[in-house]
Amino acid sequence: MRSIVVLHHFLCLLLLLSHLNSVSSWKKEEFRNCDQTPFCKRARSRKPQHCKLIATDVAIQNGDLTARLITPKNFEQNPDEDSSEIASKPLILSLSVYHNGILRLKIDEDPSQNPPKKRFEVPDVILPEFESKKLWLQRHTKEVINGDSADSFVVYLFDGYEAVLRSDPLEVFVREQTSGNRVLSFNSHGLFDFEQLRVKKEGDDWEERFRSHTDSRPYGPQSISFDVSFHGADFVYGIPEHATTLSLKPTNGPGIEHSEPYRLFNLDVFEYIPESPFGLYGSIPFMLSHGKSHGTSGFFWLNAAEMQIDVLAPGWDSESSISLPSDQKRIDTLWMSEAGIIDSFFFIGPKPKDVVKQYTTVTGTSAMPQLFATGYHQCRWNYRDEEDVKNVDSKFDEHDIPYDVLWLDIEHTDGKRYFTWDRVLFPNPEEMQKDLASRGRKMVTIVDPHIKRDEGYHIHKEASKNGYYVKDSSGKDYDGWCWPGSSSYIDMVNPEIRSWWADKFAYTEYIGSTPSLYIWNDMNEPSVFNGPEVSMPRDALHYGNVEHRELHNAYGYYFHMATSDGLLKREKGQDRPFVLSRAFFPGTQRYGTVWTGDNTAEWEQLRVSVPMILTLGITGITFSGADVGGFFGNPDTELLVRWYQVAAYLPFFRGHAHHDTKRREPWLFGERNTELMREAIRVRYTLLPYFYTLFREANVSGVPVARPLWMEFPEDESTFNNDEAFMVGNGLLVQGVYTQNAKDATVYLPGDETWYDLRTGTAYKGGKSQKVDASGAIPVFQRSGTIIPRKDRFRRSTVQMENDPYTLVIALDSSGKAEGELYIDDGKSYEFKNGAYIHRKFVFSNGKLTSVNLAMSTSAGPKFLSDCTIERIILLGHLTKSKSARVEPTNHVTEVELGPLQIRTGVRPSVLTIRKPNVKVSDDWSIQLL
Repeated sequence: MRSIVVLHHFLCLLLLLSHLNSVSSWKKEEFRNCDQTPFCKRARSRKPQHCKLIATDVAIQNGDLTARLITPKNFEQNPDEDSSEIASKPLILSLSVYHNGILRLKIDEDPSQNPPKKRFEVPDVILPEFESKKLWLQRHTKEVINGDSADSFVVYLFDGYEAVLRSDPLEVFVREQTSGNRVLSFNSHGLFDFEQLRVKKEGDDWEERFRSHTDSRPYGPQSISFDVSFHGADFVYGIPEHATTLSLKPTNGPGIEHSEPYRLFNLDVFEYIPESPFGLYGSIPFMLSHGKSHGTSGFFWLNAAEMQIDVLAPGWDSESSISLPSDQKRIDTLWMSEAGIIDSFFFIGPKPKDVVKQYTTVTGTSAMPQLFATGYHQCRWNYRDEEDVKNVDSKFDEHDIPYDVLWLDIEHTDGKRYFTWDRVLFPNPEEMQKDLASRGRKMVTIVDPHIKRDEGYHIHKEASKNGYYVKDSSGKDYDGWCWPGSSSYIDMVNPEIRSWWADKFAYTEYIGSTPSLYIWNDMNEPSVFNGPEVSMPRDALHYGNVEHRELHNAYGYYFHMATSDGLLKREKGQDRPFVLSRAFFPGTQRYGTVWTGDNTAEWEQLRVSVPMILTLGITGITFSGADVGGFFGNPDTELLVRWYQVAAYLPFFRGHAHHDTKRREPWLFGERNTELMREAIRVRYTLLPYFYTLFREANVSGVPVARPLWMEFPEDESTFNNDEAFMVGNGLLVQGVYTQNAKDATVYLPGDETWYDLRTGTAYKGGKSQKVDASGAIPVFQRSGTIIPRKDRFRRSTVQMENDPYTLVIALDSSGKAEGELYIDDGKSYEFKNGAYIHRKFVFSNGKLTSVNLAMSTSAGPKFLSDCTIERIILLGHLTKSKSARVEPTNHVTEVELGPLQIRTGVRPSVLTIRKPNVKVSDDWSIQLL
């Protein structure tokens, strides 16, 4: 027996070593494709009109439109080739209507039919307050559609829209009341299928095998599939995470061979390849459509099981006899999931920001980050020891490069035991953190979900004793292999266990931690080196007898949630947590930040990082980024510089690298390249007032910081498929450079307005492409009609910028007008929720700049005060040669002169500047040009 145990550990050690050394290429054979995934293969094989279900007993109950879905007797008596997959027992359907144009469709097994167990419904994702926004239906109307033999049932949805339940054939759709044009529809092609849970009988063989792994599937096949159509759509977007273009390309239909669906299954995929529908670290089953005729709409399926989604090419249904309106463009999609229920949401838009707001009404907006988190982060696997940390920190100061956070990867721990320190390499962790904090800087350490199975390790002892681990199919603690070797995994689905985990971040538990230490959750898909597809077996068991297959995509979400709650507990609710997670799910935005995982040092990876981050933004997760320079491999110097230049404008800004790569801190590539990287990082810090204001907008409305061009220009068809450029807020357009030796770049500037080069102030006309210089920096433009706040003094970190004065850059439109906003709070606490913040709106019109208060007036509660002033006001596009300006209410005159657009060495004065008006950012005031 002892020899078997030794052999087992030896084999697992070989596996760990192979994982450490397997960074040369993506091992495609380790992961299943659709043909190797039975539920996907079955769903893809079905033809239109497969679904024979009809809706009966339609009624209004508890404010919902409800129905029973049954198979008519004639189909039961005359089964077709798919009869085994047609629901044999009734299903229960409900339609609910919510404020602001949200329709919810739920379909589940009928509990009165005594299914073997309750199907899993994903908890703790939908906001508790969302249910209060339900509109209780009182009535419905009936009508006959297309000569149907049965009635359809119509309910009012929202201003000019209504929802329709068609009973035979079964269909649910949203349409415009006046035109009758459809917006979104479910089961229009009859591809709906719902495999019901069964009790295993003698002779049933439900096992699935992949490579050396066997899935017992104790309740048999339980998949769900259906078609969703987006009417009036030119493109569809969303459903991250994939390394693909922003607009989703067709995956099945005429002219498409051997293509895979877009997979949503959280996996540890190292060195992933671009332009692949293969699923990566996170899953958000939310798709948006956009088109010239309707605008924007969205569909969200709350389901945590593996999902596969086909975007169907035009003509895929050419042999179907189904008749749909032909005067509208339409994109059809096929949604397939291994388990769960249908709990889906239709968002009618019709504008891009409307759909994002509707989605975040359900799942929540992004948490307001601390100010330091919006700065630059420096990371590596691994900074070796305290001396290495001190050296890297001092080099940033020596080279005048600002940064805010230094990160430590797994090697800082005692033998991969999380919440510990290697006391040889890091003997004084508290002093190390305090030293960084003395210069306004923070530290982040890594805490992963795999717990080393070591009886001397207190976390393992407690988890094992209390039954806090995920179980295998036999009910024993699941034992998998990860960085520490033999490991078990905390069952984060259980709220009690999440609370226990959160307590581990207390200073008395996490010895050596300080208030300036924050957390990084990696490997939380979860990653299991010796598991099927490098993850946990699907028949592993969680709290409530829930199989892992049912909640796989949400596992990392619950881990992220518990960690964030831990930091919140640690500071008694006073400090905003910062937790970075690799895995994600709808709702992740409420708990922290994500990044795009283990990318590589290649130009194409830089390019694909932009649509990946934009996709995360439009599906709710605005605070995201990609490892600057690529995690794997050694970037050439030009690629590294360009990566810094692009990443400086993306929400989460972190440099990170694998331990086998060469060191790549910004000062290691020669003076000129250091200068370029320094400039990119400094630009980020200069624009932090603008970024922080945008993070507040995302926190309030859900609208992302980094946006696709079509979100700001929904009528401009040239923007619909453009993912090489992006907007930061509504004011800045950023065009990346993604090729070697580029001296210039072609930029499409949308709309009919003027755009101003952010470096030179040169004006360009919109509505066409412009060829511009890109030799020293990537092209960035400010949109006319906007006002951008900046802080121009160079500091070491965000803390040291706190009392610095502001610069306002005003880009006037053709009528001489512009407006913008500035949001300020203490940058760390939750006092802003009680009204302790400054929110100003700046309006320029008729030669006059006015500051207006947008903050809610509260007589009680804390106040946020600031003595910061406006130091400079830059005017772009102002044609009148003013020499002075009058400031009210102080009634003093200040100078207007030519000054530099950017505070940089060698830049000549070139733009009209109001110097030192000395008005406070917190006050009401006006400045009139004379």
